[in-house]
Amino acid sequence: MQALRERLPAYSGFAAVLAGAGLPIYIYAPKYYADTYGVSLTALGAVLFGLRLFDVVQDPALGWISERMGAVKKLVVTSTTVLLALSMIGLFAVVPPIEPIWWFGLTITGLFTAFSFLSINFYAQGIRKAGDGPKGHVRLAAWRESGALLGVCIAAVIPTLLMGVVADPFAVFAGGFAIATLIAAFFMWPEWTGRTKAASTQIKEIIADTTARKLLILALINATPLAVSSTLFLFFVESRLDAPGWEGGLLVLFFLAAACSSPIWSALAQRYGEKPVLLIAMVLAVLSFGYTARLGAGDVIPFAVICVVSGASIGADLTLLPAMFAKRMAVISPNGGQGFGLWNLVNKFTLAFAAVVLLPVLEQSGFDAGGTQQPGAALSMITILYAVLPSVLKLVAIALLVATTFEE
Repeated sequence: MQALRERLPAYSGFAAVLAGAGLPIYIYAPKYYADTYGVSLTALGAVLFGLRLFDVVQDPALGWISERMGAVKKLVVTSTTVLLALSMIGLFAVVPPIEPIWWFGLTITGLFTAFSFLSINFYAQGIRKAGDGPKGHVRLAAWRESGALLGVCIAAVIPTLLMGVVADPFAVFAGGFAIATLIAAFFMWPEWTGRTKAASTQIKEIIADTTARKLLILALINATPLAVSSTLFLFFVESRLDAPGWEGGLLVLFFLAAACSSPIWSALAQRYGEKPVLLIAMVLAVLSFGYTARLGAGDVIPFAVICVVSGASIGADLTLLPAMFAKRMAVISPNGGQGFGLWNLVNKFTLAFAAVVLLPVLEQSGFDAGGTQQPGAALSMITILYAVLPSVLKLVAIALLVATTFEE
């Protein structure tokens, strides 16, 4: 009842919509355009990387704008949700009226610009919602990230569930997403408030803060394994495990495990502290990635178990790190816009790295997107990229976290 009075379910619903427009689109969109319109993986990776270079300028600017909207904040933020919905429809439900690669670039630019602006404002609003107590940030994060992970689950499974049922499953998904976005915007409307009385903090001041800088670096390294596995998930299941048709169910297992584990990690962090709990989760991730490197054709059940374990470990990453950063922003940047502009940029850069490096490397190894038979070199490469590389990156993140002392 207290959560209802505090309108925390509205944060869960809005987080679900944002999450549905984020990671699942990186999972589905490149493969969809490669399979449907014959766009090369290298070209798609180049477009996605170009967008991330654009974000270097865009996200800090959006953070600056978000801190200065004042009374028009409700109207501007809600209008941006409309852009998010229309961009999703354009990406998946409209036959490209121009060259597919250019239409992909145009619609996904609109999608991710709206996503960035909404994410910055949403997390900055969370700083004001959580109040001054440190436990308030972890509690809000549990509601917010649980909603986000459930949103990812739904967005991940709907297209595959609709395959064979409707003629164009991605068009139906896009239409349903647009409706859900408008509903979430309606319930979130009362929550949008203007800036606090505190002066806006400059980006250089946030980067100069030791704790904030450490958290940003940790987020960059720690999020990269998830970006790598997300980019290659569909290709790994379809080709390395030789299990076409299992993608949706396995994705749901992964994200459902993350969603269910989020409140547990939150409770453990409130009792034992964020850092030791996060370390345990990161070790679980390394073990799951390492075992995945042993899998081959037909190993669907072992991989399903891995999806549960690795999904649970990701639940800690997505719950605790944003809460830790929000707690620090409440101290040094109460308006939050600039800080979460940087946070958003760091997390999206990992996805850009995955797209621009992994997709061309996979294509150069002889991998044929949409093909029924893949050469041995391509299968070996996808295992290295999907399992071995994330293990190494996660070990680096663990070393960094162990060596880092955060200011409480």
